[in-house]
Amino acid sequence: MSTNACRYLQLDVFSQRAGCGNPLGVVFGADDWSTQRMQGFARWANLVETTFVLPATESGASYRLRIFTPSREIAFAGHPSIGSAFAALSTGFCAASDGRLIQQCDAGLLPIMVEGSPECPMLSVAAPAARVEQATGADMLEVARILDGLTPGSLPPGLVSGGRRWWLAELADERQLRAWNAPVADIAALAKRSDTLGLCLFARSSDPAFELVVRAFPAGAGIVEDPASGAANALIAAYIASLEPKGALSRGYRVSQGRELGRDALLTLRIEADNRVWVGGHCALVIDGKTWWPQASQGFKQFT
Repeated sequence: MSTNACRYLQLDVFSQRAGCGNPLGVVFGADDWSTQRMQGFARWANLVETTFVLPATESGASYRLRIFTPSREIAFAGHPSIGSAFAALSTGFCAASDGRLIQQCDAGLLPIMVEGSPECPMLSVAAPAARVEQATGADMLEVARILDGLTPGSLPPGLVSGGRRWWLAELADERQLRAWNAPVADIAALAKRSDTLGLCLFARSSDPAFELVVRAFPAGAGIVEDPASGAANALIAAYIASLEPKGALSRGYRVSQGRELGRDALLTLRIEADNRVWVGGHCALVIDGKTWWPQASQGFKQFT
């Protein structure tokens, strides 16, 4: 067996308990891997995202991060950023300075706040700036058709981008949101036509443990439902703050996500006075081992 093994961690993100968050694979030591090799491993791992933590190449950065879905590399995602920061700290790859890390990724240099105990830190990443886009009338009609029969909330549906690109819609009833059987094929068609990840729904809650319930359907990426969505939640927070600048949620809140999938993720959103959004949570380490991955596939052809 080859001796050039890389360290591999698998985590649950946005939960302190294994099995309750959003799984993430993190690879260390792949400094000389090609993009094709990384993509091949991410395809094999078959997680929503797999990341590669690399030495920083920009001044001031704590590390460089590359993020892959099973099918492509992406510039930014929330749960991979939180989980990779946790992995970088727990392995000693880097240390926080004044309670912060700086993540270098294709979305830029993003600060990550490190709070709490070293054994169970609370990590929050500053999401890329969000903006509400002008949607076509045809797309808005399609969103209305997908949501037909559901009771709308106080905010209208919107198309929002910032690191990722999502359709957002509020429902008036948490129970209705949790019970909804999403038309995945229709959401996938909408995502393809509008070049988005899919549709995120949210509803306000009276539960003392959280203020918002979120369900995310990234059918544009071939995923039926995401158990915990950092980037999508950051867009929801920015959307709420922009439309309700003096509302009860305009400075931050907690989110429950994933119960419909048998998970129980908890995300914390903070919104600063300049509308900068921080999305944060805890992580649980599930696997810590090694991976041996070939430089090139042998004996089969990869289809993309």
